[in-house]
Amino acid sequence: MSIPSAVKSTPIAGRQQLADYLAAGEKPREAWRIGTEHEKFGFLTDSLRPPTFEGERGIKILLETLASRYGWEVSREGENPVALSREGASITLEPAGQLELSGAMLETIHQTCCEVNSHLKDVRSVADELGMGFLGMGFQPKWRRDEMPWMPKGRYKIMREYMPKVGSLGLDMMTRTCTVQVNLDFSSEADMIKKFRTSLALQPIATALFADSPFTEGKPNGYLSYRSHIWTDTDPQRTGMLDFVFADGFGYERYVDYILDVPMYFSLQDGQYLDLAGQDFKRFIAGELPALPGTRATMKDWADHLTTAFPEVRLKQYLEMRGADGGPWNRLCALPAFWVGLLYDDEALDAAWDLVKDFSPVERHALRDGVPKHALKLPFRGGTVRDLAEEALKIAGHGLKRRARLNKHGADESIFLEPLLEIVQANQTPAERKLELFHGPWNGSVDPVFREFAY
Repeated sequence: MSIPSAVKSTPIAGRQQLADYLAAGEKPREAWRIGTEHEKFGFLTDSLRPPTFEGERGIKILLETLASRYGWEVSREGENPVALSREGASITLEPAGQLELSGAMLETIHQTCCEVNSHLKDVRSVADELGMGFLGMGFQPKWRRDEMPWMPKGRYKIMREYMPKVGSLGLDMMTRTCTVQVNLDFSSEADMIKKFRTSLALQPIATALFADSPFTEGKPNGYLSYRSHIWTDTDPQRTGMLDFVFADGFGYERYVDYILDVPMYFSLQDGQYLDLAGQDFKRFIAGELPALPGTRATMKDWADHLTTAFPEVRLKQYLEMRGADGGPWNRLCALPAFWVGLLYDDEALDAAWDLVKDFSPVERHALRDGVPKHALKLPFRGGTVRDLAEEALKIAGHGLKRRARLNKHGADESIFLEPLLEIVQANQTPAERKLELFHGPWNGSVDPVFREFAY
């Protein structure tokens, strides 16, 4: 969501202004939309190596060709194309060239799925010509961290230097992970609070259902969602389950306090990223940063700073669900279906909150910490996470049926839950299916994943 240019340069006068910025995201129900984002790994079809930025089969030429062929507008840093935009959607680069589609804010999941399919078709049409493919998984299955390329983006250079100071897996998060997430609206502070609490408590269920990162450097890594595990050792000051969201008195202002305590990465000054890693945003508001003497943070700086916290659910002017591994096209449609079914129907939201409202902090953390390894089979309250997933899917399905958004064949959005229902029924995550193939027909090699699971 872009900030009107008149507001961008407004200096921050106080905490209330920051809370008001979050509150400005409130929308009446009829204006609620669905924004789906997904990342995918590029690979060269002959060597399976990730493409570099430059070169005749590089990411740069992929972006330039997509832009000219399909009418995208190019954004550059210096001479380099780093993002494309068109009709409310954008294509951006993650640090190692993972290609991300940030979809437009759409009314139905039918539209979302059309958008995803058309994007993958367009990307493939260009990638095929370059001898390049794309893979949806949570973690790069084959290549080492030092074999991953880096994209020429200013903010990534700053993060690359800072990450090893605060955790041991932050560079893996940047270069070797892919996710799918959905951004959803709220109507009021009370609605935001209920959706935030419900989705935060249920985020490990999404992690379990979408678990698809069982390999590191060609071998099983002992996890089903290694991507999810990576977040536990990236940067404790900007990740996690946010216990304060469940405390009395939580609202916009309490979230502002949390973000103000998150150390900075950068400020964009005159088109250049200025390295402010580890510095205090509150001092920036006061104009007291040594690197920017007398310069006071603006609302644009605040909007940027909000994007540098990475909790399991993130609040901006909408709520972002951040718990799922990337995957094949049908799961890119299943994630928004799961969360829209739970959060956009009042009866479903009540039922989902009933499911999780008595979880203790210890239980919420046990789910978050146990799911990366055990996914659906993690024991919980005399049953397993699979039982929770089954119940959540039932609630989501009813929610989508009541929403009654039909496609031209008269089917409602609950059709998009099918891949998740199959996973729960089989009690086998996508990661476990790949491990079965690895130990069976693939004869201990991960290479077939690039052929059998590419888009």
